[in-house]
Amino acid sequence: MSALSVLYLVLSLPIVFILHDAEEVIVQHRWMLAHRESLALRFPKLSPVIEHLSKIGTKAFAIAATEELIVIVIATCYVLIDGIFSTQIWSALFLAFSIHLFIHLGQAILFRGYVPGIVTSLVLLPYSVYGIWSIWLTTNGMEFLLLALCGIVFMIANLKFAHWLGMNF
Repeated sequence: MSALSVLYLVLSLPIVFILHDAEEVIVQHRWMLAHRESLALRFPKLSPVIEHLSKIGTKAFAIAATEELIVIVIATCYVLIDGIFSTQIWSALFLAFSIHLFIHLGQAILFRGYVPGIVTSLVLLPYSVYGIWSIWLTTNGMEFLLLALCGIVFMIANLKFAHWLGMNF
């Protein structure tokens, strides 16, 4: 990874993550409680997810977000010490984070309004696109898809763990 990529993308990811998750932590619980019933009516197949997210309070969500931040900080530090496969690990996490931002865009379109995380998702869209483009330029198509897939699988597994952690502590 070039020095500029490290400066612009790698070092800024923890800060960008904090910005985005701060928005989610601040509004997620109250927003879910206010919209739980209308969401369940509009998206009945998602009722279990809606119920689960309604039970996650602000403190639990903050604990979950902190766990995810720790993972990102560790990956960022690992790139800085030039660890083995550090660029690939970081890229997989960056792609997962970027996909997460695009998911918020999809949610806002489906909901036809504000959803927690949409404001920072819109603000961070250029950063995310630049990062995706930078990763695309340094990988071949198959490696890029593999990194994205690994990032998504890790994101889903870690999200379940982070929510468990938040709910139990």
